[in-house]
Amino acid sequence: MADGVLHTLAGCGLVIAAYPRFLYDARGGGGVGRLSDGDSTGAQRLHFDPAALHIPPLHWRTTRFLGLPLPPGLVITIHPQRFDGSLDGATGAMALRFSARFRFAIGSLYRAPDLIVDTTLSTGPVQGRRHQATGQPLDGDGLAQLVGVATIAPSGDPFLDRFLGLPDEALALLRCRFGPPAPDGRDLP
Repeated sequence: MADGVLHTLAGCGLVIAAYPRFLYDARGGGGVGRLSDGDSTGAQRLHFDPAALHIPPLHWRTTRFLGLPLPPGLVITIHPQRFDGSLDGATGAMALRFSARFRFAIGSLYRAPDLIVDTTLSTGPVQGRRHQATGQPLDGDGLAQLVGVATIAPSGDPFLDRFLGLPDEALALLRCRFGPPAPDGRDLP
């Protein structure tokens, strides 16, 4: 077993239903994953402790929509429940099951029920009914883009469900860097 460090980067994106893409700067997030020894094909299991995985919130400093920052006070926090899967060291291909609760709030005035996102984030192509994208395997510098399409069920809040047109799909694009931790541990998120 070995550790690998994931850092989330700028240049990420999120598309919900028929809305245009949110541009998201996820710098400062990440976590430490445990890599198993490779099997006969070179594939390794990769597991992140969801409690130790940090994903920056979407708000006016990190997220732009139609070229403008999100309105102040509007915040979407991401609470990971699961993040694990496989890494092929030879090709750089990754496929990680990602489950999280997305919490939408407007200051202290409004807090919606959690939106549940459950998808596989992959460095390969993904295709849904509405959205499609292709990721990028890890390169020699440890950079990759993971993409995933998820069906988002209604939250139970009539306002939010109508506003987002739920149920519908969401597309996530996560730019990241993954590699061994620095010897001094300074690169740990």
